[in-house]
Amino acid sequence: MRALSGVLLLISSAVFAQQTVQQRTAIETTRRTIRQDVPMTNSIRKAFAAGTRDFSGKPGPNYWQLETDYTIQASLDPSTQTITGTEKILVHNNSNEDLRNLVLRLDHNIFRPEVPRGFSTPAEATEGMVVTGIKIAGAEIDQKAIRGLNRTIATVTLKEPIKARTNAEVEIAWHTKLPGGPNGVGHRMTQRFDDRLFQPTQWFPRLAKYDDLRGWETSQYMGPAEFYNNFGKFDVSITVPGGWIVSGTGVLQNPEQVLNETTRKRLTTVLNSNDEITIVSEEEAGKATAPGDKLTWHFVADKVNDFAWATAGKFVWKATRATIPGKGPIPVYMYYLPERARMFAKAGEITRHALEFYSALWTPYPFPQMTLQDGPSAGMEYPMVINSNQGAADHETGHQWWPMVVGNNETRYGWMDEGFNQYMNILSGADSKGVPYKLDGLGQSYGRQSGDEDEAPMMWSANDAGSGYRFQTYGKTPLMLSMLGGIVGDEAVMKAMKEYASVWSFKHPSPWDYMYFMNNALGQNLDWFWYYWLFTTESVNGSVQEVKTNKDKTIVTVHQAGEMPSPVVLKVEFEPEGPAIKTPANAKMLDANTALVTWPVSVWFDGNRTFEAEMNFGKRKIRQITLDPNGRFPDKDIKDNIWPR
Repeated sequence: MRALSGVLLLISSAVFAQQTVQQRTAIETTRRTIRQDVPMTNSIRKAFAAGTRDFSGKPGPNYWQLETDYTIQASLDPSTQTITGTEKILVHNNSNEDLRNLVLRLDHNIFRPEVPRGFSTPAEATEGMVVTGIKIAGAEIDQKAIRGLNRTIATVTLKEPIKARTNAEVEIAWHTKLPGGPNGVGHRMTQRFDDRLFQPTQWFPRLAKYDDLRGWETSQYMGPAEFYNNFGKFDVSITVPGGWIVSGTGVLQNPEQVLNETTRKRLTTVLNSNDEITIVSEEEAGKATAPGDKLTWHFVADKVNDFAWATAGKFVWKATRATIPGKGPIPVYMYYLPERARMFAKAGEITRHALEFYSALWTPYPFPQMTLQDGPSAGMEYPMVINSNQGAADHETGHQWWPMVVGNNETRYGWMDEGFNQYMNILSGADSKGVPYKLDGLGQSYGRQSGDEDEAPMMWSANDAGSGYRFQTYGKTPLMLSMLGGIVGDEAVMKAMKEYASVWSFKHPSPWDYMYFMNNALGQNLDWFWYYWLFTTESVNGSVQEVKTNKDKTIVTVHQAGEMPSPVVLKVEFEPEGPAIKTPANAKMLDANTALVTWPVSVWFDGNRTFEAEMNFGKRKIRQITLDPNGRFPDKDIKDNIWPR
């Protein structure tokens, strides 16, 4: 009886499997509904109603943004690896709303053992960001009025609100230990090499972003997903032991007080040529500063959304220049430990190319200098600063545009930062080698990823994307823009994004702003495209089902098994001999015997999964037909894209 039961179970399983295949085949052959708009969430509807944003994709007539100016006094004790500081934050409440609470970002609390975090592990457990006092408008805030001081987000309840269109000053005293050791996993999780080099990031209490979409951004800092910060001015003074060199965001204000005469003279020669010069050599490391047991380095940076720095007792300091279109030369500085010199051998050259290339591609680099800082985090970006050697120099320099100029919400929409960067890195990499860029095949390749259960849609908060974070945030956008280029042309995509970067410089666009701006700049409604790429994980999965020829006419039956539609693009290759080839209106000749024929995506909007592409090229015999010859549309199996098979 048991044997018979087993046989029946096997038969039942086989029948079920066959039914499942039949059901799936039916789904992929029956009509589908193509969504031709993008979802409008409550937050974007609120902004549209308030007139801060609209369907133009440009800042609306009532657009505003909070701004914050920081004055920071900080000192580093290498023996305890601790930074102690005080800061004043001038809050410019440019909104139409009274602020009844303030939200602080205390990112260093991620180093506390009890906090939640993503795929990151601190090099060591610390007390995190220890806030010892807060004043608002000169009045001390009772710690009972603050929630979350042991988390990465803390909320301060105000007795008196900060009125709309007014300013208020916040004062904070704090200290934090920088984690070090061999066990850190992830960027920003290790911030020192023993007590020799310190690379502080997210190192001071910051006011969270407040915008017209959601009010305060209250997402906890989890490690992988990055930031959403206010623009403003930073005036930062950092005290370190004598002999130590400090690099950082902004322009050094007091070289006479912290550098010796030889070092200062060398700095004046940086902009003379593209040659790389030595400001402080290995032999001079530790001896290039002004005298004193302790020295205070003073930096100022305007219109930036963060401040990062590094310091070491034995920094080698090199410099070169980059020439920014329409602006002229700026210095590019490199600070590194002597034993790591080989990692910086090409860093200046790579960074120069990136600054000049991206300035021409998007908008001119707006800042007065660029700095590369050595340290345990070798792939991270901040305004005017990249924690990088030559390995990631191009990529991290690209971040000066996203989000240091165009202030994206990386916490939620990392693809607007890392994804755009990955796309432009392809262009820069090709230019640096003197070869044409190659975006063919990228869009098509997404068909192999589509359907993975671990993939979070791009509009899912990056902070909550889990194991799918890296592909969602970094990998998918170049594939999306490859397909977009397959529809409107790559040069048109770049031109539209150049205009977008200019319009949203030093502002905070949302994904809807990007989508609608691109629609207008490209002159067509692409809502269907944005919906399927950003809000779903669907693909096209096109194929050539059948080809029939009747006299001069050839009818190609194209099928799309997926839910995402795409234009129909066919490459038609003819025999080299025969009657003259006619050229239909929707075709262009690539050479004497090859034509590219295109039908718009709207041929699918009636819901059919098959489309009969009718062509009349005359009586010349067709040798081969290829669907999506440039590999721009997501497709799991491309073997069925060619006729004859």
